[in-house]
Amino acid sequence: MSTDYDVNLKYGVDPNESLEGKVAVVTGGFGGIAMASNRLMYQKGAKLALLYPPFEAPKKEATLKEFGDQSRVVAIECDVTSADSVRKAFAEVKAKFGTVDILVTCAGYVMLQPMLETELKEWETHMAVNLTGTFLSAQEAARIMTADKHGGKIIFIASQAATVALDNHVAYATSKAGVLGMSKVMSKELAPYGICVNTISPTVVLTPMGAKAWDGQKGEDMKKMIPMGRFAYTDEIGAAVLFLASNGSDMITGVDILIDGGYQVW
Repeated sequence: MSTDYDVNLKYGVDPNESLEGKVAVVTGGFGGIAMASNRLMYQKGAKLALLYPPFEAPKKEATLKEFGDQSRVVAIECDVTSADSVRKAFAEVKAKFGTVDILVTCAGYVMLQPMLETELKEWETHMAVNLTGTFLSAQEAARIMTADKHGGKIIFIASQAATVALDNHVAYATSKAGVLGMSKVMSKELAPYGICVNTISPTVVLTPMGAKAWDGQKGEDMKKMIPMGRFAYTDEIGAAVLFLASNGSDMITGVDILIDGGYQVW
């Protein structure tokens, strides 16, 4: 028995990618990729809850001044490795803005060491911040989204290191590969609630940390392996975040978007 579809019907994709009235939580909210994403989502009408680690408290005042309408932006201290801290932070977001529509996990840690020299403490820190912290944040966001029954978008910032071998990245790569696996399971389990879960995997991004880490000959050698011949800029990652946060991506879930200038083509 065939089903008749009206192929002229449209879903209703908003070409302006408006996020008017949406509430976006961004972990590691003061970082380079985070701030590029924050600016774009704010410009599209979103309310922002920027979760930051205790050691970044000195950045709070200057960061908030970047946004004109202070009623739409809040900064909340949060240790993403602590279930209690994450729970309290999301409760504060819920009390302030009423719900959570979008989660972007930018909180991350990296210390590059050869595999034979990687200390257990460094391994555990990578897993705690990059993997467990991402899980705890997504779990709390999903609990609010499912309870409020309005769907949502969960966007994980992963890394090309999750799928390609890079020297001295064993702990970092493993933690980010875990994020990719986790996102696939979450995307399947949360799809019935209208929640999309996706990852973005950038190559080297020119944040202050990225520019410093890849300065000099090491960076020049790395760029030779990227067909586009350069590193990525933060607003390029932010543009992908904005797309995944908007309704134009409502049929995309369980996907990893590589922003690597064609690195994996070679």
